Amino acid sequence: MREFEFVVHFEEGSDDLMDLFSEYPTLTMRSSVCTSTERTMWRIDHVRGPGEALDRFDEIFLDESRCNECLDAPNCHTHREYHVLDRKANSRTVYTYREEVHRCHSIPHHVVDHVGDGVVFESRRAGREYRWRVLYPGDQPIGEMYSAIEDRLRAGLHLTVSHLGRAGNWDAESQVAAELSPAHWETLETAVERGYYARPREVTVADIAELLDAPRSTVQYRLRTAEDLIVRRFVESSL
Repeated sequence: MREFEFVVHFEEGSDDLMDLFSEYPTLTMRSSVCTSTERTMWRIDHVRGPGEALDRFDEIFLDESRCNECLDAPNCHTHREYHVLDRKANSRTVYTYREEVHRCHSIPHHVVDHVGDGVVFESRRAGREYRWRVLYPGDQPIGEMYSAIEDRLRAGLHLTVSHLGRAGNWDAESQVAAELSPAHWETLETAVERGYYARPREVTVADIAELLDAPRSTVQYRLRTAEDLIVRRFVESSL
């Protein structure tokens, strides 16, 4: 397996969407799912930021006459659909479906074109950077792929690439599930079921300890270490 990170840097005025991210430093967008073939791409993105920024994001990103992935042109004549799956005051969840991606060059298109199927993508937009984390099987060299992407960049865009040492931190939820011991899971499940995390709390640590027939200090330790892990992984995957 090989893992790389491509970063597309946008100069001011080169892209309306990235100008918006630059104007609002707390506005971020990350993908939880991104799949591409030679002809189609579909993905789910999660956007967070202030309400004013999100209103403007809707105007720009959800415009189906605009391509939000093109590296060589701001718009291309291909079919694309944008659907808001969830809308809150400070967040959006957006589904994107695109066809004929071979006519509209993007990071996923170039990678799949060079290495074929089996590629895993993860992306994040913030400021003037659009980061793509790429994992693929085999030992296909990165040089030709980098050159193909760089040659297609329109004016005002620049590309950097780096090799990542190990394939980790792809799915915070799965990592947490794997790292928690059975004892941690039992304690957490009991705490949730009995209302420990309700407001106001319906049980105490001592109550949970009695239910599990375990020392209070042990239950306190399991809850604290599990909470630390969950919060840390969530923040690492979100930033």
